[in-house]
Amino acid sequence: MPCINKCDSVGSLPFEFYEFYELGFDREPVAVSSVHGSGTGDLLDSVLDALPDFSYEDEEDDSIKVAVIGKPNAGKSSIINKLLGQERLIVSNIAGTTRDAVDTVIENEYGKFTFIDTAGIRRSSKVNDKIEKYSVLRAHMAVERADVCLIMIDAGTGITEQDEKIAGIAHEAGKASIIVVNKWDSIEKDNKTTNSFNDKIRTSLAYMPYAPIAYVSALTGQRLHTLFERINYVHNQANTRISTGMLNDVLSDAMIKVQPPSDKGKSLKIYYMTQISVAPPTFVIFCNDAELFHFSYQRYIENCLRQTFGFVGTPIRLIIRMKGDQ
Repeated sequence: MPCINKCDSVGSLPFEFYEFYELGFDREPVAVSSVHGSGTGDLLDSVLDALPDFSYEDEEDDSIKVAVIGKPNAGKSSIINKLLGQERLIVSNIAGTTRDAVDTVIENEYGKFTFIDTAGIRRSSKVNDKIEKYSVLRAHMAVERADVCLIMIDAGTGITEQDEKIAGIAHEAGKASIIVVNKWDSIEKDNKTTNSFNDKIRTSLAYMPYAPIAYVSALTGQRLHTLFERINYVHNQANTRISTGMLNDVLSDAMIKVQPPSDKGKSLKIYYMTQISVAPPTFVIFCNDAELFHFSYQRYIENCLRQTFGFVGTPIRLIIRMKGDQ
């Protein structure tokens, strides 16, 4: 699209600009002034006229988006390559090889999945390079657009403080999660190894007891096929809807077993509960005084919901409101 700048007037080209026709443009040049902004509307109209006619329908992405997150060199790219059956992503023993979030679509008998390989997340104090800072930001963004997060833990190093922080990103974002212990083939095991590792994970990640644990090996492919079923399961759990009637039956039973708390002669009265959204399942509980609804009793109600409906692999959010609040 020929565009002639520094034209003081809008309309036909000034006489001294007619030499541009000698360049053989197949379209009429558009006179504009970048200083005054004149002629820019005509330029945009000409650009639209020059575009070819096309029509398309956006394909609805019905795949489950899975973000693979973890420390550098935990085997995130290796697992995706093994699941895909080809070397789609660069794998190296050098930590920090993956710089960006890369999408890989896998479709099989279990369904359609979009795996998002992310850059390893390091401690903030160790993120000095500008590229790596951008990589960490992209990893956070990948979690935000994911349906399910695979939290990768290196079996050789065990769970660390950084693993706890990374898992917290998925938890705070309300994402369904699976804790994946990779390189399980590389450690010596006895009949107590798995239970011992489970105990360490549950202690370190006490804030997400709902997340199932999978022990796999990206090198040998050990138990990798089970990840697809687990991903489907926690995704369905995160999108479960419960009727208001069933919720209030559970709530009534819970209050009968454990009376709501009271303070200074004033008792907490809970009126009803309803679900307002999924992924994560979010519930609103209406009561007479939100300040009386202690955190411990909220956790008790959450445990009752999990015992009845499962909600495996997904966080639950409770919103406490006083009756009459909107």
